[in-house]
Amino acid sequence: MSTLTTAADALSHVCSGQRVFVQGGVATPLTLVDALVAQADRLRDVELIHLHTEGAARYADPEFAESFRVANLFVGGNMRHKLREGVEYLPCFLSEIPQLFRSGRRPLDVSLIHVSPPDAHGFCTLGVSVDVVKAAVASSKLVIAQINPCMPRVHGDGFVHLDEIDYHVETEDPIPEVPRPALSEVERQIGAHVAGMIEDGSTLQMGIGAVPDAVLAALRGHKHLGIHTEMWSDGALDLIECGAVDNSRKTIHVGKTVSGFLMGTRRLYDFVDDNPSVVQLDIAYVNDPAVIKRNPKVVAINSAVEVDVSGQVCADSIGSQVISGVGGQMDFIRGASLCPGGKPIIALPSRTRRGEPRIVPRLKKGGGVVTTRAHVHYVVTEYGVADLYGRTLGERFRALQAIAHPDDRAWLEERYGRRRERGYAHSRKFRRIKE
Repeated sequence: MSTLTTAADALSHVCSGQRVFVQGGVATPLTLVDALVAQADRLRDVELIHLHTEGAARYADPEFAESFRVANLFVGGNMRHKLREGVEYLPCFLSEIPQLFRSGRRPLDVSLIHVSPPDAHGFCTLGVSVDVVKAAVASSKLVIAQINPCMPRVHGDGFVHLDEIDYHVETEDPIPEVPRPALSEVERQIGAHVAGMIEDGSTLQMGIGAVPDAVLAALRGHKHLGIHTEMWSDGALDLIECGAVDNSRKTIHVGKTVSGFLMGTRRLYDFVDDNPSVVQLDIAYVNDPAVIKRNPKVVAINSAVEVDVSGQVCADSIGSQVISGVGGQMDFIRGASLCPGGKPIIALPSRTRRGEPRIVPRLKKGGGVVTTRAHVHYVVTEYGVADLYGRTLGERFRALQAIAHPDDRAWLEERYGRRRERGYAHSRKFRRIKE
């Protein structure tokens, strides 16, 4: 049975040289994290490993460099300016992170988690963030939890019995809320293009942000949509409440909204609390392409930093500067492409807010290819839809040029022509070497 104690006492059991998993998203156990940072003076070389987290993440500040190292599985806004020696990014498909822990390849000593209060049988839940956390709990030698009545009780895989928790503290902290973004006209146009590709009865995967919200806002007139996604937010809740999403045409988890984690406003957290129509499952299952493809007409909607004219997608960095992570983009792109009637979609504005092109001749130097050109099917901007599947490189160029910003199209033409000439020269040189 778990021991009720103070945060300071609970964190006193963390030792130098250990690896500590921290639950992420809006379920970040901030009370426990703060208590750990308060003990930095006695700790050396403790690795903190997590997905994106909420809060100031003071453990990643330079003053604590001797005490803490950080392995980001997904880089959030609180970490982007802190990436340096000692604060690193660990690229890994979201679906493979649970196995990273369970296999012992990245062994865990401690897990810091944030759970809802126990029921009459002693079961808490991981609330709004199950994703990789269930695997971390099962793989850790020591589990420390903050139990919070503000955390929704969510059905699915996230049940954790008090017997699995070594120490716990009691808090009553509001779950952080993520406000909905204001939609620009560009984002609304992208949303309309994507919505026009979605058939009634489709199963949706989408993230959070302006482009996903714009797509969801354009789907209110659709019928019998389903949700099987790594995460969702208030935009999807609108579709559930208006009846556009009823999950009735899915072939697995019929009638259920399925995800690994969620984040949004209090309205969302209240809706999912003890709601049997909502289940949060282990991300190794949710994001398994073999599982994803079992549902009908899967539409995977993902974004990108930039797309080159061959279809390569950079989604986790601006050049060599990491800004997010691999996440589950490839999991769902692949799952949707394997599904009969599925549509894997990359949706992005044609230009950045600074006016820089996002359809480019080549990715920025150091930019990571999250989704390869062989995996990409559809790219959507405010100017339309480029269908790349089954197209040659030249055909892909024309399709992507047509949805680039009009002021960038001549520039793309000129750069593409120069690249082809260099390619021909290299090809002739290679033939001469072979001969």
